[in-house]
Amino acid sequence: MSIKVTVFHGSPRKGNTYHATKIFMDELSKCGKIDFTEFFTPDALPAFCTGCTLCLSGLYENCPNAQHTIPIFDEIIKSDALILATPHYGACSMPGSMKNLLDHFDFLVLNISPRVEMFDKKAFVITTGAGSAAAIKPIKRVLQHWGVNRVLSLGLRMFTNLWKKMPKSKQEKYEKSLRHAARKFYKTRKGRPYLFTIFFYHISKFIIKRYVGEGNYAYEHWKEKGYFNKRPF
Repeated sequence: MSIKVTVFHGSPRKGNTYHATKIFMDELSKCGKIDFTEFFTPDALPAFCTGCTLCLSGLYENCPNAQHTIPIFDEIIKSDALILATPHYGACSMPGSMKNLLDHFDFLVLNISPRVEMFDKKAFVITTGAGSAAAIKPIKRVLQHWGVNRVLSLGLRMFTNLWKKMPKSKQEKYEKSLRHAARKFYKTRKGRPYLFTIFFYHISKFIIKRYVGEGNYAYEHWKEKGYFNKRPF
């Protein structure tokens, strides 16, 4: 049985992050049968989120960019695991195209309309650049807001835009780290929900019942899915 993994590349430029991700994917493939689906931003999602809030009202199919978002959403839901790979950009930690991807699926957060499929997933964040840790943090936070069960990461701090310009010893060190991380990720199984997830669930339930109320999409979604009576993870 194959494992379905969806990979999001945060840059169309096939540089350091792409190279690192391919090493990671190669090692994953050695661990077992993996079915990869790859999306390259911004090509896969060329238009920015307009803030129309249709998705926050239960009408994500009517998103102005639905021709791009629906295929991506379907792959996210069907996947067993997600990989988000992005370079670090000094202006705002990650490229605008990666943030745009996350913006388009903000309706997946626990306090709007979480999907039960998200709570069984694991995800891995790969970043490269001088401030790679700064790019990892907000992406991991979004994935946890979606309810993803396990989020692992690896940031490779480098000061060149060409992998081959690094000393051979550093290339080998990074490759070893990536392959080790891939094996660890493959073996990672579903665990107890993060304390953050549990806390966010209870806070969301309280706010939606007390302040949002019937007739609102978030309330009706939670009611339909039975989240008020039983947590979805």
